[in-house]
Amino acid sequence: MYGGGKAAFLHKLTTKTQNFKSVDIGQKLDGSSPPSVFIGKFGYPKVYAGPMLTTQHGDTSMLDTPENWIPQGMIAKDIIDFRLQLVRGKSLVSIKDVNNKFVTKLKDIALAKTSAETEAEFKSKPRGVSFNEDHQPYGPSAQITKFDVGNVKWGHQLEKVYHDTDLKSAEAVIKLYDKDILFSQIQKAFSVGTTGLGKNRKLVPTRWSITAVDDILGKHFLSEVKMNPLLETYQVYEFKSLANYFAIMLMPTPWQYENFEAFIHVLGNEVVFFGDWEPYTGKKGYSEQGGCYYSARFAIAEHLSKLKRQAGAIVFREAYSDYIPLGVWNVRENVKMAMQQTPRSFSTLKESLDYIKTKLYLPIERFTSESVLLRTAACQTRLFSFL
Repeated sequence: MYGGGKAAFLHKLTTKTQNFKSVDIGQKLDGSSPPSVFIGKFGYPKVYAGPMLTTQHGDTSMLDTPENWIPQGMIAKDIIDFRLQLVRGKSLVSIKDVNNKFVTKLKDIALAKTSAETEAEFKSKPRGVSFNEDHQPYGPSAQITKFDVGNVKWGHQLEKVYHDTDLKSAEAVIKLYDKDILFSQIQKAFSVGTTGLGKNRKLVPTRWSITAVDDILGKHFLSEVKMNPLLETYQVYEFKSLANYFAIMLMPTPWQYENFEAFIHVLGNEVVFFGDWEPYTGKKGYSEQGGCYYSARFAIAEHLSKLKRQAGAIVFREAYSDYIPLGVWNVRENVKMAMQQTPRSFSTLKESLDYIKTKLYLPIERFTSESVLLRTAACQTRLFSFL
């Protein structure tokens, strides 16, 4: 384990990003928002909120639609290059002040059906870059002094949820996802306070809103999965991209979940290892792994729901020397891609692990020695074969 935990390791990992240069602009900007907004968490309940802007015009949606990046074969440099074109404008607002003029403009952007034309002026020249394991990287930022949005048309389903002030936020998230609204669109709508009971609506910091939507959708699908019959065999799903390798092992047991992450020679010669788990009844408290834990769980639960099967799941993730933190979407979309592949099926736990160990850099024992679920998985499988 890394001293200070995963958050401390990831903070140190951002030293790898110091050589990346963001877009250079002055104190005025006009262009098209992807559409995208960002709500900070520091100073909560007063936070810095604002739009994510670019000097480009037209359809800039690719800049903030992570669902498309891996399927289109993008590498980390591609993603970083275009994300650092985004400029974060920010203004200090109370999380409950969802109806002031500035926040109303952020709502227009978050609910927009297409990229929104914008004009902005800043208190000073925007500077810096931001990399984080929770959210996508972005370019320079500065306090915003003037901000205008052109006429926008809201997405129909997003607008319906916005006007339904009797619909709870969790129900709104599920309803939108069932209508094939992208996760990234739902998260932005959730973040700017356009969902939930009217009297309870508030801004939600971007980092928190991402995990909240992952958690809501994961629990929604798990409520269905736990009613399904067990998977008949062990299955291993795999995918590799963006300097990550993922192997997801499904086991013919009731729902249980364990997530392992190994960061290998990312900063030097170190091997940094993190793991967390939950039983059938779910997790108590927040995972020390952060948002990645919930992103992977959601992707697996959604897949099991489509299969109409119940299973236990263990995630084996290795990140290698070229790895750069790009946000938890990286985990969610990699696991989703893995679950879309044709799985390898095995009769026994041993056969599954014997296969996985041929694909890992680390010895399989590094994972099994830390595992809570693998100590009981074989026994549980034999027990439930009689039921």
